[in-house]
Amino acid sequence: MAGFFERLKSGLSRTAEAVANLLARPMDAESAEQLRERLIAADFGPATADEVVEAARSAWKSEAALRKTSPAEAAAESIVRALGGETVAAPAFSKPHVIMLLGVNGAGKTTTAAKLAWRWREEGKTCLLGACDTFRAAAGEQLSAWADRLGVEVIGGAAGADPAAVAFDAAKAGVARGVDVVILDTAGRLHTKAHLLEELRKVVRVTAKAHPGAPHEKWLVIDGSLGANSIEQARIFHEAVGLTGLIVTKLDGTARGGALVAVVRELGVPVRFIGVGEQPADLQPFDARAYARSIVGLAE
Repeated sequence: MAGFFERLKSGLSRTAEAVANLLARPMDAESAEQLRERLIAADFGPATADEVVEAARSAWKSEAALRKTSPAEAAAESIVRALGGETVAAPAFSKPHVIMLLGVNGAGKTTTAAKLAWRWREEGKTCLLGACDTFRAAAGEQLSAWADRLGVEVIGGAAGADPAAVAFDAAKAGVARGVDVVILDTAGRLHTKAHLLEELRKVVRVTAKAHPGAPHEKWLVIDGSLGANSIEQARIFHEAVGLTGLIVTKLDGTARGGALVAVVRELGVPVRFIGVGEQPADLQPFDARAYARSIVGLAE
């Protein structure tokens, strides 16, 4: 986990270095405004930026306050609060627990599906993958390649097949085979947005017919390098299907690490996992405190 933290800290370094330098200075009006501008530039949003600045300024008010906490520590605590607190309850697994992954093309849904399967397989859970992105032929091939590497079964369909039908088959197969987790990889093309969203709603409806209560989770996969653009994407998907969690990928090379905070505040949906690389182990459960400390340049 220490290596993962270092990767996260490195990925957020462009934000962290500027923020840490400002937090190390006396928090006068000029420094406070510069800190606010830096946080907004990193896509934290005005509300979180104001709260972090106020927390840092309060830490500078008196010598007694400085003995209790540093501005950087106070800023980190403020970010943790903006994320809804340090601990987010893990989803309660039914059997099979059906998880639907959503997001635009390029966010990393397919590799994320495989990494989740790897993680849960390492924990002793049985998994099954549903290749519901039948629009993009390469998605099915990519998921099948991962499945072969992981020793996990994948349920798919021909190119252009009904994604909801594939989801139905995957959920049914999960029930019949008694697997622990079924992960549905869905399409994410934006140029036919209205059609895509209706297609996703249909996947939800049809999956519930195969296994009542499914999909139990609807997790949006977000490209962490996109910054504020992620907020509008998340809003659209949330309105369409009602998200229950976020997975933020590609945090190993972004200067705009604050967008995930803005999305959480906007939608009230927790971050479940974050990714900092291509290997399966590079996807880890989200730790709000580790993330917040990385942002302000503190050690784990």
